Amino acid sequence: MVLDPFYPVVPDADWVTRLVSVGTRLIQLRIKDQPDDEIRRQIRHARQACTAAGAQLIVNDYWQAAIDEGCDYVHLGQGDLLDADVKALRRAGLSIGVSTHDHAELEKGLAIDPDYVALGPIYPTKLKQMPWAPQGVARLAEWKRLIGKRPLVAIGGLTLERALLCLAGGADVAAVVGDVVNHADPLGQARAWIAATRGVS
Repeated sequence: MVLDPFYPVVPDADWVTRLVSVGTRLIQLRIKDQPDDEIRRQIRHARQACTAAGAQLIVNDYWQAAIDEGCDYVHLGQGDLLDADVKALRRAGLSIGVSTHDHAELEKGLAIDPDYVALGPIYPTKLKQMPWAPQGVARLAEWKRLIGKRPLVAIGGLTLERALLCLAGGADVAAVVGDVVNHADPLGQARAWIAATRGVS
């Protein structure tokens, strides 16, 4: 599997539509606290936008809806690994990414033979409370050795400058939330990320 090095994580389908319009090729839809019908509507809308733009949509958490809506990728956190029907995901042809924060979680994640592995938080993040200390760029090289040929995604507190350090330090992909969606010019910032990350990939 080859993934684009710029991997924004966004809260709704409108963000997906906006970001694929400026050349984003890989994007995660991470919806929180919505009723099931709204989740499915957003996933459907995001999938259609990505299909039209030739981009890859990764659905966070909602694995059954991702199957039902004909998506290609799902991202599972450690809690989701307990509940997700991995065999059903594989039968439906979905690729799976997993979140990891320590060696025990990496072992659990690798047990399902994921298509990519995410490590975080690399830097301190303000977006959600994390029980883990920042991993630091140095751990990326270790994780890359442990996961083999799978793409490694760095996430947590990334700015564009930090993302470039992560890509140089062993990550294949840099995931970003706040530095794009909270930016004064999010589409301009996305273009800057695209130009810089694809230049080093």
